[in-house]
Amino acid sequence: MALDKNVKVLVIGAGAMGAGIAHVAALAGHPVYLYDTRTEAIDKGLGGIAQDLDFLVSKGKLDSAAREATMARLTAVTDLDAASDAGLAIEAIVENLDIKQKLFLQLESLLGDEAILASNTSSLSITAMGAVLARPERLAGLHFFNPAPRMKLVEIVSGLATDRAVANTLYATAKAWGKVAVHAKSTPGFIVNRVARPFYAEALRVLNECAAEPATIDAAMRECCGFPMGPFELMDLIGHDVNYAVTRSVFDAYFGDKRFTPSLIQQDLVLAGRLGRKSGRGFYAYGADVAKPVARTEAPATAERSVTAVGSLGVAEPLLAKLEAAGVAVTRKAGPADAAGWLEIGRGRLMLSDGRTAARRTAEEGLSNLVLLDLCLDYATTPRVVLSRADHCGLGAWHAVVGTLQQAGLTVSRIDDVAGLIGLRTVAMLANEGADAVLQGIGSAADIDLAMRFGTNYPKGPLSWADQIGVRFVARVLHNLREHYGEERYRVSPLILRKSHNGDSFHE
Repeated sequence: MALDKNVKVLVIGAGAMGAGIAHVAALAGHPVYLYDTRTEAIDKGLGGIAQDLDFLVSKGKLDSAAREATMARLTAVTDLDAASDAGLAIEAIVENLDIKQKLFLQLESLLGDEAILASNTSSLSITAMGAVLARPERLAGLHFFNPAPRMKLVEIVSGLATDRAVANTLYATAKAWGKVAVHAKSTPGFIVNRVARPFYAEALRVLNECAAEPATIDAAMRECCGFPMGPFELMDLIGHDVNYAVTRSVFDAYFGDKRFTPSLIQQDLVLAGRLGRKSGRGFYAYGADVAKPVARTEAPATAERSVTAVGSLGVAEPLLAKLEAAGVAVTRKAGPADAAGWLEIGRGRLMLSDGRTAARRTAEEGLSNLVLLDLCLDYATTPRVVLSRADHCGLGAWHAVVGTLQQAGLTVSRIDDVAGLIGLRTVAMLANEGADAVLQGIGSAADIDLAMRFGTNYPKGPLSWADQIGVRFVARVLHNLREHYGEERYRVSPLILRKSHNGDSFHE
């Protein structure tokens, strides 16, 4: 059951996160104490809340009376003793374990026996935080995402000693506050900051192999896969110092697991002070007169009047309807029973990537003029496709494939012959990480997908995406990536293997 609205909420720390949480709690109807040692921080925090509420009023999302009532429920305090009657205390202070432990010891002695203690930490262990307390069962993580008033997700994080009833109360309270709540176990990165690592890591890996420029990779992830921002745009927005620190934190916390290996490219940006938007330069340069680089796109080429679809194209089948709607005749032929289908376009053969390079597939399958197609969220609506071609693919065959896809209204971007291209390898690795999080009891499959959709605005939960393209296919892609690189980084989650063997999905 959610906390009654008469329960007073104490928010410790009046910075951006603390003020945002205070905004959420007060708007939901709770009396809120906003505490900071610095009166100027409190004034700034309250001013920011007032400004946010004024914006809601201007947009017709809040009336003036509700705005005034919300502000009236906020009380500034610089002495914690003044908030001793709070029933929920949420800290949003510096990410330092020792400082947080000292604060919770103080709160434990100050607040009533039934008061709940919560940390907004994004990376520190709730178990370690509570280890110094006489009653660690009172403590849980209540992880909001920035900006707290607008971001829907809240992770309810249970440490080893957290009472399930406490976690359930926080879960119900977060939902009553209009949030999407998920349960998570206290492990490095919880759900979002762990599962999201491949979104950055795979893009950095492709860049490190000089397979494509940041602008092309960003366009691929936005336009083909439906992410709201590309990985390089997002890292520049977050700040490379912050993003790199989170990656290092997860890497170190998992005892150097190669899956979370930080990028030397990002390390160099941090060392150079190129932190992204806040410093004026990261992967991109920022300023009034700076033109942002554009994605690499292929020049117009001549289309074929007809193509042949051999077997099933799987998730790429909607491409056929786009071609037919553009006046390209499509002939269908049966293909090998247990093999991927393809499109014959002139002398070129277009196939969906399976994690192998075009060079390897050409050699292993005795193919010629092979062009690989990257994963798209929806081939029926995508404005762009990403292709790579085998080194021995002739230019005539390549241009026939490019021109025919352009005829269907698609912008074509070419990247070098890198294993798994960019969209496919990223989605496969996100699903892999999500599967391991389920396997290790960090969260349910439903909660993993909810967390990634509402904590990072992904277009689809990674495990739902795996179901859509086929768990067996994801397992094959990951297996091929591991064979290609020979690295533990691409090991397949035992849960993905199990479901692929059984023919199961994550959401039955």
